[in-house]
Amino acid sequence: MSQSQHPYDALTPDTVIDCVESTGLISDVRIFPLNSYENRVYQVGIEDSEPLIAKFYRPGRWSDEQILEEHRFTLELAAAEIPVVAPLTFDGRTLMEHQGFRFALFPRRGGRQVELDNFEHLEQVGTMLGRIHAVGSARPFEYRPALTLQHFAIDSREFILRGDFLPRENREAYDTITADIIERIQPVFEQDWQTLRLHGDCHAGNFLWRYETPWFVDLDDCLTGPAIQDIWMLLSGDRVDRTAYLDAVIEGYETFSRFNPQELQLIEPLRCLRQMNHAAWLARRWQDPAFPMAFPWFNSPRYWAEHILALREQQSALQEPPLTLGAV
Repeated sequence: MSQSQHPYDALTPDTVIDCVESTGLISDVRIFPLNSYENRVYQVGIEDSEPLIAKFYRPGRWSDEQILEEHRFTLELAAAEIPVVAPLTFDGRTLMEHQGFRFALFPRRGGRQVELDNFEHLEQVGTMLGRIHAVGSARPFEYRPALTLQHFAIDSREFILRGDFLPRENREAYDTITADIIERIQPVFEQDWQTLRLHGDCHAGNFLWRYETPWFVDLDDCLTGPAIQDIWMLLSGDRVDRTAYLDAVIEGYETFSRFNPQELQLIEPLRCLRQMNHAAWLARRWQDPAFPMAFPWFNSPRYWAEHILALREQQSALQEPPLTLGAV
Protein backbone atom coordinates (compact mmCIF):
# COMPACT_ATOMS: atom_id res chain seq x y z
CA MET A 1 0.00 0.00 0.00
CA SER A 2 1.88 3.03 -1.30
CA GLN A 3 -0.68 5.62 -0.25
CA SER A 4 -2.18 6.23 3.19
CA GLN A 5 -5.82 5.18 3.32
CA HIS A 6 -6.79 6.72 6.63
CA PRO A 7 -10.38 8.08 6.63
CA TYR A 8 -9.20 11.58 7.53
CA ASP A 9 -7.22 11.74 4.26
CA ALA A 10 -10.49 12.80 2.60
CA LEU A 11 -10.97 15.68 5.05
CA THR A 12 -9.41 18.35 2.83
CA PRO A 13 -9.82 22.10 3.41
CA ASP A 14 -12.48 22.17 0.68
CA THR A 15 -14.34 19.36 2.44
CA VAL A 16 -14.19 21.22 5.76
CA ILE A 17 -15.69 24.32 4.14
CA ASP A 18 -18.36 22.28 2.33
CA CYS A 19 -19.37 20.61 5.59
CA VAL A 20 -19.63 23.91 7.46
CA GLU A 21 -21.59 25.52 4.63
CA SER A 22 -23.98 22.56 4.51
CA THR A 23 -25.51 24.04 7.69
CA GLY A 24 -26.47 27.23 5.83
CA LEU A 25 -23.50 29.27 7.03
CA ILE A 26 -21.13 30.97 4.61
CA SER A 27 -17.43 30.57 5.29
CA ASP A 28 -14.85 33.25 4.52
CA VAL A 29 -12.52 30.32 3.63
CA ARG A 30 -10.13 30.93 6.51
CA ILE A 31 -9.29 27.63 8.21
CA PHE A 32 -6.92 27.05 11.08
CA PRO A 33 -6.28 23.51 12.41
CA LEU A 34 -6.30 23.17 16.19
CA ASN A 35 -4.45 20.64 18.33
CA SER A 36 -6.56 17.51 18.37
CA TYR A 37 -5.58 13.96 17.52
CA GLU A 38 -8.52 11.75 18.40
CA ASN A 39 -10.78 13.95 16.28
CA ARG A 40 -9.99 16.71 13.80
CA VAL A 41 -10.81 20.23 14.94
CA TYR A 42 -10.60 23.48 12.96
CA GLN A 43 -11.30 27.13 13.52
CA VAL A 44 -13.35 28.20 10.51
CA GLY A 45 -13.99 31.81 9.55
CA ILE A 46 -17.62 32.79 8.98
CA GLU A 47 -18.66 35.75 6.84
CA ASP A 48 -19.86 38.76 8.89
CA SER A 49 -19.58 36.80 12.12
CA GLU A 50 -17.18 35.34 14.66
CA PRO A 51 -15.23 32.21 13.64
CA LEU A 52 -16.62 28.89 14.77
CA ILE A 53 -14.95 25.66 15.86
CA ALA A 54 -15.71 22.64 13.67
CA LYS A 55 -15.16 19.23 15.26
CA PHE A 56 -15.04 16.21 12.96
CA TYR A 57 -15.59 12.99 14.87
CA ARG A 58 -13.23 10.08 14.26
CA PRO A 59 -15.00 7.52 12.07
CA GLY A 60 -15.86 4.34 13.93
CA ARG A 61 -15.14 5.61 17.44
CA TRP A 62 -18.52 6.70 18.78
CA SER A 63 -22.00 5.81 17.60
CA ASP A 64 -24.45 8.59 16.75
CA GLU A 65 -26.30 7.82 19.99
CA GLN A 66 -23.11 8.23 22.03
CA ILE A 67 -22.23 11.55 20.40
CA LEU A 68 -25.75 12.89 20.79
CA GLU A 69 -25.78 11.85 24.44
CA GLU A 70 -22.57 13.83 24.96
CA HIS A 71 -24.25 16.82 23.30
CA ARG A 72 -27.38 16.51 25.44
CA PHE A 73 -25.29 16.34 28.61
CA THR A 74 -23.31 19.43 27.59
CA LEU A 75 -26.49 21.34 26.76
CA GLU A 76 -28.00 20.24 30.07
CA LEU A 77 -24.96 21.68 31.88
CA ALA A 78 -25.20 24.91 29.87
CA ALA A 79 -28.90 25.19 30.73
CA ALA A 80 -27.88 25.00 34.41
CA GLU A 81 -25.59 28.01 33.74
CA ILE A 82 -22.44 25.95 34.14
CA PRO A 83 -19.63 27.38 31.97
CA VAL A 84 -19.21 24.76 29.25
CA VAL A 85 -18.73 25.17 25.51
CA ALA A 86 -21.86 23.54 24.10
CA PRO A 87 -22.55 22.54 20.48
CA LEU A 88 -24.60 24.83 18.26
CA THR A 89 -27.96 23.70 16.93
CA PHE A 90 -29.02 23.82 13.28
CA ASP A 91 -32.62 22.91 12.41
CA GLY A 92 -32.87 21.17 15.78
CA ARG A 93 -29.69 19.13 15.23
CA THR A 94 -26.32 19.31 16.94
CA LEU A 95 -24.72 16.44 14.99
CA MET A 96 -24.44 16.89 11.24
CA GLU A 97 -23.19 14.58 8.50
CA HIS A 98 -21.83 15.63 5.11
CA GLN A 99 -19.52 13.97 2.61
CA GLY A 100 -19.15 10.97 4.92
CA PHE A 101 -18.04 12.95 8.00
CA ARG A 102 -20.00 13.52 11.19
CA PHE A 103 -19.32 16.91 12.71
CA ALA A 104 -20.53 19.53 15.17
CA LEU A 105 -19.97 23.27 15.38
CA PHE A 106 -19.12 25.16 18.55
CA PRO A 107 -18.68 28.82 19.44
CA ARG A 108 -15.08 29.94 19.74
CA ARG A 109 -14.03 30.69 23.30
CA GLY A 110 -10.74 32.28 24.29
CA GLY A 111 -8.99 32.15 27.62
CA ARG A 112 -5.83 31.11 29.39
CA GLN A 113 -4.89 27.86 31.04
CA VAL A 114 -6.15 27.12 34.52
CA GLU A 115 -3.30 27.17 37.06
CA LEU A 116 -3.48 23.87 38.91
CA ASP A 117 -1.00 25.09 41.52
CA ASN A 118 -3.23 28.07 42.33
CA PHE A 119 -5.49 27.32 45.30
CA GLU A 120 -8.10 29.88 44.19
CA HIS A 121 -8.29 28.31 40.73
CA LEU A 122 -8.51 24.82 42.22
CA GLU A 123 -11.32 25.77 44.58
CA GLN A 124 -13.28 27.30 41.71
CA VAL A 125 -12.69 24.24 39.53
CA GLY A 126 -13.92 22.13 42.45
CA THR A 127 -17.03 24.29 42.70
CA MET A 128 -17.79 23.83 39.02
CA LEU A 129 -17.18 20.08 39.27
CA GLY A 130 -19.60 19.96 42.18
CA ARG A 131 -22.20 21.66 40.02
CA ILE A 132 -21.48 19.34 37.08
CA HIS A 133 -21.82 16.29 39.30
CA ALA A 134 -25.06 17.59 40.80
CA VAL A 135 -26.47 17.66 37.27
CA GLY A 136 -24.69 14.43 36.33
CA SER A 137 -26.29 12.53 39.20
CA ALA A 138 -29.83 13.45 38.11
CA ARG A 139 -30.06 10.65 35.52
CA PRO A 140 -27.75 7.99 34.03
CA PHE A 141 -26.13 7.75 30.65
CA GLU A 142 -27.75 5.20 28.36
CA TYR A 143 -25.17 4.96 25.60
CA ARG A 144 -21.89 6.44 26.87
CA PRO A 145 -19.26 3.97 28.20
CA ALA A 146 -18.48 3.25 31.83
CA LEU A 147 -15.09 3.52 33.50
CA THR A 148 -14.13 -0.14 33.96
CA LEU A 149 -11.03 -2.14 34.71
CA GLN A 150 -11.82 -4.38 31.74
CA HIS A 151 -11.85 -1.64 29.13
CA PHE A 152 -9.09 0.65 30.39
CA ALA A 153 -6.59 -1.89 31.73
CA ILE A 154 -7.31 -5.49 30.71
CA ASP A 155 -8.27 -4.73 27.10
CA SER A 156 -5.37 -2.26 26.80
CA ARG A 157 -2.87 -4.82 28.07
CA GLU A 158 -4.18 -7.50 25.72
CA PHE A 159 -4.03 -5.15 22.71
CA ILE A 160 -0.39 -4.29 23.40
CA LEU A 161 0.60 -7.92 23.92
CA ARG A 162 -1.20 -9.06 20.75
CA GLY A 163 0.43 -6.43 18.58
CA ASP A 164 3.95 -5.94 17.31
CA PHE A 165 4.73 -3.01 19.60
CA LEU A 166 6.90 -4.22 22.46
CA PRO A 167 10.60 -4.82 21.86
CA ARG A 168 11.50 -8.41 22.66
CA GLU A 169 13.62 -7.36 25.64
CA ASN A 170 10.65 -5.48 27.22
CA ARG A 171 7.86 -7.94 26.57
CA GLU A 172 8.24 -10.14 29.65
CA ALA A 173 8.57 -7.16 31.98
CA TYR A 174 5.46 -5.50 30.54
CA ASP A 175 3.51 -8.76 30.71
CA THR A 176 4.47 -9.41 34.34
CA ILE A 177 4.05 -5.87 35.66
CA THR A 178 0.68 -5.19 34.04
CA ALA A 179 -0.68 -8.56 35.19
CA ASP A 180 0.44 -7.77 38.74
CA ILE A 181 -1.11 -4.28 38.67
CA ILE A 182 -4.44 -5.62 37.42
CA GLU A 183 -4.46 -8.28 40.14
CA ARG A 184 -3.72 -5.66 42.81
CA ILE A 185 -6.36 -3.16 41.77
CA GLN A 186 -9.15 -5.53 40.78
CA PRO A 187 -10.58 -5.82 44.33
CA VAL A 188 -10.87 -2.02 44.53
CA PHE A 189 -12.92 -1.84 41.33
CA GLU A 190 -15.13 -4.71 42.47
CA GLN A 191 -16.47 -2.57 45.30
CA ASP A 192 -19.91 -1.02 44.86
CA TRP A 193 -19.01 2.58 44.11
CA GLN A 194 -21.65 5.19 43.47
CA THR A 195 -21.38 6.32 39.84
CA LEU A 196 -22.72 9.25 37.86
CA ARG A 197 -22.30 11.08 34.58
CA LEU A 198 -18.81 12.62 34.48
CA HIS A 199 -16.69 14.93 32.35
CA GLY A 200 -14.28 11.99 32.29
CA ASP A 201 -11.03 13.70 31.25
CA CYS A 202 -10.40 16.60 33.66
CA HIS A 203 -6.83 17.60 32.88
CA ALA A 204 -5.53 21.14 32.49
CA GLY A 205 -5.89 21.10 28.70
CA ASN A 206 -9.66 20.75 28.98
CA PHE A 207 -10.18 23.99 30.92
CA LEU A 208 -10.01 27.64 29.98
CA TRP A 209 -9.71 30.41 32.56
CA ARG A 210 -12.17 32.98 31.20
CA TYR A 211 -13.77 35.91 33.01
CA GLU A 212 -12.21 34.67 36.28
CA THR A 213 -14.06 31.37 35.87
CA PRO A 214 -12.97 27.91 34.69
CA TRP A 215 -14.71 26.86 31.46
CA PHE A 216 -14.97 23.20 30.45
CA VAL A 217 -14.21 22.93 26.75
CA ASP A 218 -14.34 19.25 25.78
CA LEU A 219 -16.68 16.47 26.91
CA ASP A 220 -15.63 14.03 24.19
CA ASP A 221 -14.64 11.47 26.85
CA CYS A 222 -17.67 11.85 29.13
CA LEU A 223 -18.60 8.57 30.76
CA THR A 224 -20.11 6.91 33.81
CA GLY A 225 -17.87 6.50 36.84
CA PRO A 226 -17.11 7.55 40.42
CA ALA A 227 -16.74 11.25 41.20
CA ILE A 228 -13.00 10.98 41.97
CA GLN A 229 -12.30 10.40 38.24
CA ASP A 230 -13.00 14.09 37.64
CA ILE A 231 -10.81 15.15 40.57
CA TRP A 232 -7.61 13.15 40.76
CA MET A 233 -6.00 14.57 37.59
CA LEU A 234 -6.12 18.03 39.18
CA LEU A 235 -3.62 16.93 41.84
CA SER A 236 0.10 17.19 41.15
CA GLY A 237 3.41 17.37 42.99
CA ASP A 238 4.52 15.38 46.01
CA ARG A 239 2.17 13.93 48.60
CA VAL A 240 2.06 17.13 50.68
CA ASP A 241 1.19 19.22 47.60
CA ARG A 242 -1.42 16.77 46.36
CA THR A 243 -3.09 16.70 49.77
CA ALA A 244 -3.23 20.49 49.92
CA TYR A 245 -4.61 20.74 46.38
CA LEU A 246 -7.16 18.04 47.16
CA ASP A 247 -8.44 20.01 50.16
CA ALA A 248 -8.88 23.10 47.95
CA VAL A 249 -10.80 21.17 45.28
CA ILE A 250 -13.08 19.43 47.77
CA GLU A 251 -13.79 22.67 49.64
CA GLY A 252 -15.30 24.07 46.46
CA TYR A 253 -16.84 20.75 45.39
CA GLU A 254 -18.87 20.24 48.54
CA THR A 255 -20.63 23.55 48.04
CA PHE A 256 -22.86 21.68 45.57
CA SER A 257 -22.14 17.92 45.89
CA ARG A 258 -21.19 15.59 48.70
CA PHE A 259 -17.86 13.82 48.26
CA ASN A 260 -17.27 10.31 49.57
CA PRO A 261 -13.71 10.28 51.02
CA GLN A 262 -13.60 6.49 50.58
CA GLU A 263 -13.11 7.17 46.86
CA LEU A 264 -9.61 8.47 47.59
CA GLN A 265 -8.39 4.87 47.55
CA LEU A 266 -9.22 4.85 43.83
CA ILE A 267 -6.68 7.54 42.88
CA GLU A 268 -3.63 5.36 42.28
CA PRO A 269 -5.63 2.54 40.64
CA LEU A 270 -7.16 5.13 38.30
CA ARG A 271 -3.69 6.44 37.51
CA CYS A 272 -2.72 2.88 36.52
CA LEU A 273 -5.72 2.67 34.20
CA ARG A 274 -4.84 5.97 32.56
CA GLN A 275 -1.22 4.98 31.97
CA MET A 276 -2.12 1.62 30.46
CA ASN A 277 -4.96 3.02 28.38
CA HIS A 278 -2.81 5.87 27.05
CA ALA A 279 -0.16 3.47 25.72
CA ALA A 280 -2.83 1.35 24.07
CA TRP A 281 -4.53 4.46 22.65
CA LEU A 282 -1.30 5.48 20.91
CA ALA A 283 -0.86 1.95 19.62
CA ARG A 284 -4.43 1.74 18.31
CA ARG A 285 -4.04 5.06 16.49
CA TRP A 286 -0.53 4.48 15.11
CA GLN A 287 -1.83 3.99 11.55
CA ASP A 288 -3.27 7.51 11.64
CA PRO A 289 -0.56 9.64 9.93
CA ALA A 290 -1.08 12.41 12.50
CA PHE A 291 0.12 10.22 15.36
CA PRO A 292 3.71 9.42 14.25
CA MET A 293 4.15 13.14 13.57
CA ALA A 294 2.73 14.23 16.92
CA PHE A 295 4.23 11.44 19.04
CA PRO A 296 7.51 10.50 17.32
CA TRP A 297 8.89 9.06 20.57
CA PHE A 298 6.18 6.40 20.80
CA ASN A 299 6.94 2.78 19.94
CA SER A 300 10.66 3.19 20.45
CA PRO A 301 12.70 1.03 22.86
CA ARG A 302 13.20 4.10 25.03
CA TYR A 303 9.45 4.77 25.22
CA TRP A 304 8.66 1.23 26.36
CA ALA A 305 11.49 1.21 28.89
CA GLU A 306 10.17 4.47 30.38
CA HIS A 307 6.58 3.22 30.31
CA ILE A 308 7.57 0.07 32.18
CA LEU A 309 9.49 2.18 34.70
CA ALA A 310 6.39 4.33 35.25
CA LEU A 311 4.33 1.18 35.81
CA ARG A 312 6.90 -0.05 38.35
CA GLU A 313 6.51 3.25 40.18
CA GLN A 314 2.77 2.70 40.16
CA GLN A 315 3.29 -0.72 41.74
CA SER A 316 5.02 1.07 44.62
CA ALA A 317 2.37 3.80 44.78
CA LEU A 318 -0.35 1.17 45.15
CA GLN A 319 1.25 0.07 48.41
CA GLU A 320 1.14 3.56 49.93
CA PRO A 321 -1.82 4.71 52.07
CA PRO A 322 -4.34 6.81 50.13
CA LEU A 323 -4.53 10.57 50.48
CA THR A 324 -6.73 11.90 53.25
CA LEU A 325 -8.68 15.13 53.52
CA GLY A 326 -7.55 17.79 55.95
CA ALA A 327 -4.14 16.21 56.48
CA VAL A 328 -2.17 19.40 55.82
